[in-house]
This record gives sequence, C-alpha cells and structure tokens, in this order.
Amino acid sequence: MKNPKFSVVIAVGPDRKIEVLESLKKVRYPKNKYEIIVKRGLNPSENRNNAIKEAKGEIIAILDDDVYLDNDIFLNAESFFREHPEIDLVGGPQLTPTTDNFFAKASGYVLESSFGAYKMSSRYKKNRLNLDADETCLTSANCFVKREVFKKAGNFNISLYPGEDPEFFSRVKANKIRIGYSPDIIVYHRRRNSFFLFCRQIYKYGKVRMIKEKLNRTRVNPIFLIPSFFLIYLAALPFIYYMISKILILPLLVYLTANILFSFMISIRKDPYAFPLLIVLFFAIHLSYGIGILSYFYTMFFKRKKQI
Repeated sequence: MKNPKFSVVIAVGPDRKIEVLESLKKVRYPKNKYEIIVKRGLNPSENRNNAIKEAKGEIIAILDDDVYLDNDIFLNAESFFREHPEIDLVGGPQLTPTTDNFFAKASGYVLESSFGAYKMSSRYKKNRLNLDADETCLTSANCFVKREVFKKAGNFNISLYPGEDPEFFSRVKANKIRIGYSPDIIVYHRRRNSFFLFCRQIYKYGKVRMIKEKLNRTRVNPIFLIPSFFLIYLAALPFIYYMISKILILPLLVYLTANILFSFMISIRKDPYAFPLLIVLFFAIHLSYGIGILSYFYTMFFKRKKQI
C-alpha cells in the first residue's frame, strides 16, 4: 500500500489477543485507504514508536489492542481533519461497553463523572467538541495524529507506563501543536471488572502523574493533589477531632454528602442497583489516586536519603 490515509498502530503484549482486529473488519471505510501495523513487546511505548517508524499513512491512528471501534470512526476522523485543518491531533472518548459486567459498568459511571475524575471524565463519555483540548481529555486508546507531529514533538517516552499518553500530549501542546477532542471519534473500552484491579489502575495513574510532571518539568496542577491531602486528612482525623476541634470533621461530612448525592443522581440515570457500589467506588478512586501520589513522594524521599 503506497499512500494510505491512515496507518493504524496497535501495540500489544507478547501473548495478548488483538481484539481490535475484529471491529476493524467492520468499519465503514475503504480497506485500501488504511494499513494496520501491529508491534508486539513488553513496552507499549516502544511498540508504538517502532510501528510509527514504519507507518506510511498521512495520519497515524493509535488504538489500544482491546478496544471495539465505532463503525464510522475513520469517516469521522477524516471529516474532523477536513473541517478543522488547523488541528494536528484529535482524540475521542473511550466509552464503557454495554456488555461489561455490573461492577465494570459501575466503575465506568465513576470515571465518566466529574466528581470522580474531574476533567478526565471527558475521556470516558461523549462531551462537547473541543478545539483547544489537552491531556485531560484524551488517551492513547483512541487518538489520531498527523505524521508531522512526531517529527516536531518526538515519540512516546519508553520509560513511562502507564502515563505515557498524557506526557506525550503535554509535550505536543508545549510545542504549540493544536489538539482537538471530538465526541464523534468513538471506541468502546472494557473497564476493570474487580475492585482490586480498579484500585490498582487508579493508584498507578496517581503515581505516574508526578513522574510525568517531573519529566515535562512542569508544575503539577494543585487539583491533582487534593486526593492525597484528603487521604492525610482522613488519617489524622481521629487526632484532630478529639485533640483540636470537633468542627474539623466538617470536610468529611461535606465529602460524604457530595458522594451520596452524585451516587444517587448517577444511579437514577444509569442503574438504581449501583447506588451503594458507587459510593464505595468514589471513595476508592479518590483514595487510590491519593495513595499513588503519596507513594511517589515516599519513593523520592528514600531515594534521596540513600544518596546522602
């Protein structure tokens, strides 16, 4: 294939099934206008980089190996770039599949809530068109990048996983390259289907947030530190409640009220049976992220201590 419109880049682990290939067969788009490049290995960023080197397409489509594609994803991506030629990178939401189990769907409801994931909720739901998007809106599970972007901003950082995608998007933005978010460029991505896997995922996101800021030499947005401060507050609450002032329990009461209200509203819209689980999962997402942040500082403290 000489001049495909899209080069579909798929990074996959050594023994993993490439599930995305099934939905690629069903997309409504001429087969002679896109190529598929699969790279296997233990490092997702390195796999993607190697695939990008081989890509011949005008636009590099970066997709996770286990997503299910909307049938019109290539048509919608092509249409977006035609209507907005000033944008060089665009992504869209990774939605929760209707086939997910009860727990996975509930974790998806939490991720697509602004109370659960702040601005990052745009990654997991259809939001409004955004022609000035950033790393809070996108993931490498679903993004389309003009070839020239990699020449200007570089490839994915092979020392970082997870979190290689927000680091890459931030670097792209720092190079004055325009990023967009389109609600019409859709993939479906299974959520973690157990409490442990969900907490582990969020914990890793918290930890790599600090690593990403260090690599980019940027200041962390204070909003990302709130979960870690909340965690410290909860750990200290028995002491400050009895030894300082009982009024200091007020932040916890405000949080519990917000948690219950959001959980109730979501359960009314989505699934009434999910109400008690949502309360637990909101706690889990905030505390797991906070633990991830604190574990980074813990690791850095002991590294410095050993060097002294």
